[in-house]
Amino acid sequence: MASDFRSDYLEEVTRVLRHHKQLADDAMAQLDDEQFFALPDPESNSVAIIVKHVAGNLRSRFTDFLSSDGEKPDRKRDQEFIIAKHATRRAILEDWEKQWQVLLDTVESLQPDDLARTVTIRAQPHSVLQALSRNATHMAYHTGQIVFLAKHWKSADWKTLSVAKGQSEQFTAEMRKKFADTK
Repeated sequence: MASDFRSDYLEEVTRVLRHHKQLADDAMAQLDDEQFFALPDPESNSVAIIVKHVAGNLRSRFTDFLSSDGEKPDRKRDQEFIIAKHATRRAILEDWEKQWQVLLDTVESLQPDDLARTVTIRAQPHSVLQALSRNATHMAYHTGQIVFLAKHWKSADWKTLSVAKGQSEQFTAEMRKKFADTK
């Protein structure tokens, strides 16, 4: 029996979202508190700001996902880009974890038929499939920013999260061997 692409999509989008979170978590784990809050320049965002924004976005979009607009009336998006003087890394990361759990619980609760349902984001209708793809893209964008900033701040002390520079051929050969052994 052929698999249902809708179930496959839900599994894949969950895998992709978990992967983005893991990359961001692994990058942030390499930073000290000063680097976590550091601004590359006055017009840029710190890792802390990006994390705060992502948490606010996830809370707004995925709380009551199927039944309320994804832009909640109590969301203060502009405030997500301001870090209070008393803010702590711990509190910011606790909210990050909490809101990622909201996202993952919501996505994992969806059924294949839900993908065709309509949800709204800022009153604009989206199919659930579109809203999930939109979110996965948004998470990829901000994950890339977090990884870029962490790599910048760590410089020569950066521990790569993917294929190390100068190791592409070796990595590809290892993957070919690994997957040839599974055939």
